[in-house]
This record gives sequence, structure tokens and C-alpha cells, in this order.
Amino acid sequence: MSEEFKKAALDYHAFPKPGKLGVELTTAAETQEDLSLAYSPGVAEPVREIARDAENAFKYTAKGNMVAVITDGSAILGLGNLGPLASKPVMEGKSLLFKRFAGIDSVDVEVDAENPAAFIDTVERIADTWGGINLEDIKAPECFEIENALIERCQVPIFHDDQHGTAIVTVAGMLNALEIQGKVIEDARIVCLGAGAAAHACCTLLIGAGVKRENITMLDSKGVIYAGRDHLTPHKEEFANATDARTLSDAIDGADAFLGLSGPNLLSAEQLQTMAAKPVVFACSNPDPEINPVLANATRDDLIMATGRSDYPNQVNNVLCFPFLFRGTLDVRATAINQEMKLAAVNAIKDLAKEEAPAEVIEGYGGVELSFGREYILPKPTDPRLLGAVAAAVAQAAVDTGVAKLPYPAHYPLVSVADI
Repeated sequence: MSEEFKKAALDYHAFPKPGKLGVELTTAAETQEDLSLAYSPGVAEPVREIARDAENAFKYTAKGNMVAVITDGSAILGLGNLGPLASKPVMEGKSLLFKRFAGIDSVDVEVDAENPAAFIDTVERIADTWGGINLEDIKAPECFEIENALIERCQVPIFHDDQHGTAIVTVAGMLNALEIQGKVIEDARIVCLGAGAAAHACCTLLIGAGVKRENITMLDSKGVIYAGRDHLTPHKEEFANATDARTLSDAIDGADAFLGLSGPNLLSAEQLQTMAAKPVVFACSNPDPEINPVLANATRDDLIMATGRSDYPNQVNNVLCFPFLFRGTLDVRATAINQEMKLAAVNAIKDLAKEEAPAEVIEGYGGVELSFGREYILPKPTDPRLLGAVAAAVAQAAVDTGVAKLPYPAHYPLVSVADI
């Protein structure tokens, strides 16, 4: 990044007031009567009602429209383990996106925990404060233990966006790319370079969407994860297939799709050249992808290329998912975010890319053509239709699978946050 951009980023976070979040009042607090209702003695009435029935917290407090973004700071973006306090700008940013795109009030919580057990205990004890919890920037493999434990112990939906938000958007884009390339999902051979939390979630959801487990070859820093390889974690063991491939060069030969969730410049032009006709490459390492898009497109003119960057076509961006998924989850008061809800989000995002983009979105991207094809496999984050499409699909899936406490909302489909 240039010095000019670094200064702009720091100024953005420092002015006009430090940080990106604040607190606003939602009711009158001007007169003596207002204050007597807001606090003592009036506040005693909702206290009694909630003590009588915990569900009344949704009626008398902000719980139902509030999500906590919680981290231990052990895997901050691509910066690594810099501690919980250093993660605060990222967590504030996530909360900003919840509010901006889905009208959800959000707070950031940075937990200084010496181990996963301490983190789990801390979050479990405070979880019921909110309507849902978004876990963020927690390193693997600890994130698996943490998420599973909190899902089991907490009464509110738990969602690790680095895993499942990434997976939902990736799978939506991958399904569209494979369709455009004329490939059958059940037959597609996919190579996943990376075996962390995001890779595990992406490949698991790909299987849920129709990819055959035996057609996925996963690699970690030691090479191909194959059946019989020593010292595999349980999450890697799930993708240990019987194969003679041991290196990326072995695995990529003849593959239909490459999914990179690893590090920069790990896929060479020579390896890309050996992929099947009309390949799909998702090089999602940020800020530097597994292969530079300019090099990739120069190497294969039959390629569909996606990255995590906004300055190239086909950005795989979690903001296409998590605000709207939580919107649907909160609006039916779902107690969990299950596989069916994730796949509903996949299909909503996937199908939206096939519709004509709104004029305001096209204008916002400099007037470039945004029609379903090789350079437009996912909607743009500013597409206002995402709120209604994804939230509605997720809410319906929650109702259909029995995890919703409320019926499908009468005010759906949403058009903007003003409809909430």
C-alpha cells in the first residue's frame, strides 16, 4: 500500500471521532417522565416481565436486532496473531457492515483468553445478551473446537464467518462458474490448496451442493492430504481420499477447478496450463492471490478467474452473505444457523447473479457491463436486492427446518433496511 493510502486509512479511523461505531438512543429521554420510564422506577416493569418469561427480552430490549462480533485476535485478516486489542478495528468494521447492509445493531467484543476453554467459557456466559454471535478471526484448528462448543452450549445462533460466510459466497460463485463453463457439478474435479477453517467449510458446503467428496483433492503445507497419511487432524482426515497425487502439480493435472485458500503465488502458470479445458480458478488469498489474475488470463484464455480483491472481476466477498444471513436468522428468531440455511443463502446469491443488475449498481461500477458470464458470476456487494433475496431464503429455510421461533415475516420480501 502507498503511504498516501496508509494515511487515508488511519485518518478514516481517527476522524471525526476515533473508531467506526457509536451508540444512539431509540426512544425519548428528554423529560423527567421519560427518565422515570427509561430507568427507575419504570424499568422495573420489563425486568419483571423478562424474569417471568425470557422470551420477553425480545419484546422489551434490543436483543432481537443485535449481533456481537467476537474474537480472540488470533488470526487477524492476513496479519496473524496480533492479540485481541489489535483486532478491534476489524471487529468494528464488521459491525459497521452489519448496520450498513442489513440494519443490524452490532457490537465488537475482543476476548483476551489464554486458551480455547477460557474463550468458550467467557462467550458462553455473555452470549444471551445478543440475538446472535458472529465469531471472527480465530485461528485454526482452535476455531473448530470453539464454534462447536458454543453451538452446543449457547441458546443463540453462532456463526464463524471466516468459515461459513466464505464458504457460502465461494460455493455460490463456484456453482455459477462451473455452469458457465459447461461442467456438471457431480463430475467436477476440484483441487483445494489450503486446509484451514475456510477450506474445510468451503469443501463441506461444496459437497452439500452436489460435489462428490472423492472428487475433491485437498492440500496443506505438506502436500496432498491422502488416505493413510500420518498425523492428520480430524478435519483434514475428512478429505483424505485414496489418490496417488502427492504434490499440487500432481493434483492439478486435469482438474476442472482450483480453490486457493492458502497464500500468494503458489499456483504457477505451468500448473494452470495442465488443468482441464475451460478451468475455474478461485485464488482467494488476500491481498496477493495464489496466482496473479493478469498472468492467469494470459496463460488460459478459456479461464474463469475469481479472487478476494475488489480491483478484479468476480470478487469473493463475505459481505455478500453475512449481514443478510443474520437478517433472516434474526427475523424468524432462529436458534441455529444450519446447513439448509447456508445452502439457501448459496442459492439466493447464485441466482441473483443471473438477473439483470440494477442501473445504480452498474453506475457505481463505472458503467461496466454486469451480466451473467465469465466476468460476472457473483452479485456486487452494493446490489440492494441481496438483502431481500438472501434474508428471505434463509428465513424460509429456518422455518422449514424447524429452528425458527417466529413465522415467516409478513413484511418480507425486504427492499431496503428501511423496511425492517
